[in-house]
Amino acid sequence: MSFRSEKFLGFKGTNIPEQINQLNNLPEEELKSLFLEILNNGVHGFCFSLYEEGQQPGDIISEAQIRRRMEILAPHTKWIRSFSCIEGNEWIPKVAKDYGLKTLVGAWLSDDQEKNREEIDALIELADQGYVDIAAVGNEVLYRNDLEENELLSYMHEVKTQLADIPVGYVDAYYEFVQRPQLADACDLILCNCYPYWEGTPFKYSFDHMRHMYQLGIDAGKGKRVLITETGWPSKGEGLGGANPSQINAMKYFINTHLWAIENNIETFYFSSFDEAWKVGAEGEVGAYWGIWDSKNKLKFE
Repeated sequence: MSFRSEKFLGFKGTNIPEQINQLNNLPEEELKSLFLEILNNGVHGFCFSLYEEGQQPGDIISEAQIRRRMEILAPHTKWIRSFSCIEGNEWIPKVAKDYGLKTLVGAWLSDDQEKNREEIDALIELADQGYVDIAAVGNEVLYRNDLEENELLSYMHEVKTQLADIPVGYVDAYYEFVQRPQLADACDLILCNCYPYWEGTPFKYSFDHMRHMYQLGIDAGKGKRVLITETGWPSKGEGLGGANPSQINAMKYFINTHLWAIENNIETFYFSSFDEAWKVGAEGEVGAYWGIWDSKNKLKFE
């Protein structure tokens, strides 16, 4: 990191709110410069955004499409996180390895038992082939009430039995691990999503709230490795409670998160890499604007 970012490192102890105020009050051009410096120096991880305009889950995605986006991401990150192991998603960890990246590979679980079987089998196959550094059995399946906890634990046990040398966990909101100690115990590591926006937190309190979420994950893990598998802020769309999307807030959130993560060696996967229009259906307009790059692969904050 250069002098510019180094002077804002130090996100520890009791001075964090003062440091955040100082940083967030910078002129916009200085913030853009700091954003680009952090991005170009490289962050820990990005969640891979698979779908381009007119595409949605269920569509079969080509290796060539994944390579186009991986080429953009690879210079800026060490890890890539994927969410599924079928319908073209299996190319994500394979292509990531071609670029020398590490992979957090997820099997997407739902209430469709047949699809779950495909996902679990594909995750185990990818791991056997050497494409998986961390395996995630499901993403927010308990939050969505798609499976009962005992069903999820059964899938996790199967994968852990098959992948003895690979850390296996489950991804969900941080509080699920607090409320479900049996789940936390079953995980080799805690994979928690931390979203102040989705809890309606005003932006000025968002960084402090995110750190609190992470600490709850630490507490639930009882000494286990804890990763933030998703965090971010939308650049456009409708607000929620006191949380308001905007270009400047999204850029500031990226800066705040990564200066803190770098200083404290916190493994963080930013959500997300590219805007995805299909998410409007599930989350409203705001769902389409979580990327650092837009849906046409253009960096937003230059």
